[in-house]
Amino acid sequence: MLPSHILIHPVSIMLTKNSFLIYAYSRRSGQYTMNHDHSKKIPDGASFDRSGSQDSLDELSMDDYWKELENIHETRGNNHEERALVVKEPDEGELEEEWLKEAGLSNLFGESSGDSLESMVFLSTLTRTQKAAVEKRVETVTQTMRKKNKQHQIPDVRDIFRLQNDSKGKVSSCLLTTENKNETHDGTKGNFSLGTDEQKSLLEDMPSSDTDINLEISFAEQAANLKDSSVGKMCKGGGGDTLLPNFRLPKDKTGTTKIGDLAPQDMKKVYSLALIELTALYDILGTEFKQQKAVKMKTKDSGLFGVPLSLLLEQDQKKVPGTKIPLIFQKLIAQIEETTLDTEGLLRIPGVATRVKGLCQELEAKFYEGTFNWENVKQHDAASLLKLFIRELPQPLLTVEYLKAFQDVQNLPTRKQQLQALNLLVILLPEANRDTLKVLLEFLQRVIDHRDKNKMTLKNVAMVMAPNLFTFHGFGSKTIEQSEFVMAAGTANVMRFMIQYQKLLWTIPKFIVNQVRKQNTESQKKEKKDKAMKKLLKKMAYDREKHEKQEKTPNDTDVPQGVIRVQAPHLSKVSMAIQLTEELRAGDIVARFLSQKSGNVQTIKREEVFLYEVGGNIGERCLDDDTYMKDLYQLNPNAEWVIKSKQS
Repeated sequence: MLPSHILIHPVSIMLTKNSFLIYAYSRRSGQYTMNHDHSKKIPDGASFDRSGSQDSLDELSMDDYWKELENIHETRGNNHEERALVVKEPDEGELEEEWLKEAGLSNLFGESSGDSLESMVFLSTLTRTQKAAVEKRVETVTQTMRKKNKQHQIPDVRDIFRLQNDSKGKVSSCLLTTENKNETHDGTKGNFSLGTDEQKSLLEDMPSSDTDINLEISFAEQAANLKDSSVGKMCKGGGGDTLLPNFRLPKDKTGTTKIGDLAPQDMKKVYSLALIELTALYDILGTEFKQQKAVKMKTKDSGLFGVPLSLLLEQDQKKVPGTKIPLIFQKLIAQIEETTLDTEGLLRIPGVATRVKGLCQELEAKFYEGTFNWENVKQHDAASLLKLFIRELPQPLLTVEYLKAFQDVQNLPTRKQQLQALNLLVILLPEANRDTLKVLLEFLQRVIDHRDKNKMTLKNVAMVMAPNLFTFHGFGSKTIEQSEFVMAAGTANVMRFMIQYQKLLWTIPKFIVNQVRKQNTESQKKEKKDKAMKKLLKKMAYDREKHEKQEKTPNDTDVPQGVIRVQAPHLSKVSMAIQLTEELRAGDIVARFLSQKSGNVQTIKREEVFLYEVGGNIGERCLDDDTYMKDLYQLNPNAEWVIKSKQS
């Protein structure tokens, strides 16, 4: 029996491999105690062979998590009534129908199902596992429509994929055949989208280690290949910071593409592909992927805390045009860092609750007026306000749609697959959420960099921050409390991954960029074919040919083979012919232009300007300095090359 002054918190229970561990909170001492009950064994069938949850964090390290959770509950109890966000339970087939819409494939069903040319182009670029994911959802929607007798054209899923191969005389579903071959339609050797056999061959031939992240092959295809070959390894580890693998991205000579490097029209394609790829990966690994959907609820339309992120940015941009991060969020981080990041227990030790509540109210009244006195804000109070801001968002920073998917990352078999899933999830976040998360993770890493002084290691910071990002109050406290002990260690590990590998998570996989290139090429080809089929007027055809010749003139006529012309409209040297060599990189070209200085460009900083790949099989892409230009030219010979800043 526990003493009468000890209360067992309903969420403060953690499953360990051999026993139930109960954390009890004492109101007298304000401390947690642990009680082992070895009489209750975990059932034999329970699976604990996951890589990131129970095994990788020792029991004592969970203390920070439960203390933080207790602080959160006390703050909620003192500050406001619980606001429950209603999450709608979807009807049969509704989830899959919504998924197809999110993936940009809504015209495969319903009233617009006849106009599916764009979808056919999109589907033609998918991998085997991606197609299987689409087929599964289309089949569910089809069956649901038939049950409901909807008066829409109801496609047969086999017909949808068969259409792509009709021209090749194939009658069976694409899912059962080899993928599209690596062809472009301009005579180049672009390798955009690898078929199943080619992908397996490349996987076998490509030298790699357990810590190399292969971005050239679909993650789901890699998982399927490991599954088929029965060589998948469980990456288990202990709780120390140093035990996380040192994952790295092997060098890609055509350049690494980061989120923010592509034009909006191509990012829209990336989003659709990332959603399908993530779903395919979860399907292969046997993890259920379901997007949650929040019913609209009344929220604050002004202020700081509890305001939707998009609305907050809208009002902030009136004060600071172009800002992408909430001003209060930026200021709270700056306030924490203004003192020193050496403070012991930073982020872990809470501010005084009554003082934090008062500061919150004062900020609401004075922040935008510029009359708030920041000298009165102590460092621990500022840290508490930062965490409060995250928790008070009407919808979680990781979004209602994907919060469960982020949580479920802990259930994937290997750490590499967990990292791959997180990479895709970050791509799927709305821009405002993604940008704010990035600033948060960068700040947390700076805190960890001072761990020798502040005693806040990666593990400690993850423990403290996980409840703030994952125990979202909007889903209702009952559900959270019942499941908290199950997900506690797992979400802390997901938090560790996001902090540790944040630089990798903001990378767009090359196989997705190549699929975008393939889509653009196929769309251009179909546009030309359709115009010919419609027998355009000769004058229109003549004008079009003339226009195309004019566009090709700079590259095809004026510039010799093996030479590209680079434009730099904002620099003193506005154009330059560059001879391609094996070792020439994008950074070399930018440096060459900047060396041609004149009075009006001396203020330009090297880090502010980049070389862009524009047109051809991509909308626009900002190149990293280590991009080898000859390799990229071979991938996209019809592109133009422009030097400009990201703000241009």
